[in-house]
Amino acid sequence: MKLDTTISICVTIISLVAILGITIYHINDRFLMSKNIQDAISKGIDPISVRCSYTKESDAVCVTFASKPKDFMLQSNINASSIKK
Repeated sequence: MKLDTTISICVTIISLVAILGITIYHINDRFLMSKNIQDAISKGIDPISVRCSYTKESDAVCVTFASKPKDFMLQSNINASSIKK
């Protein structure tokens, strides 16, 4: 009886610590992504390219972004930098 209770408590604690660890990991990941996007904007780098470095391969926005011609991306960066001024 006492062993069953001890095992149940240990399993519960391990599960809660795992859930907390995963949650903290994802919160920090999103925080770092937003910080890197802000840094990219301040340097004139396209923030979508920074966002796409954090996403999975199947992200529709990033697939579309990668399939755009390089001239289009260069022109959009020039337009974005002229708007900031």
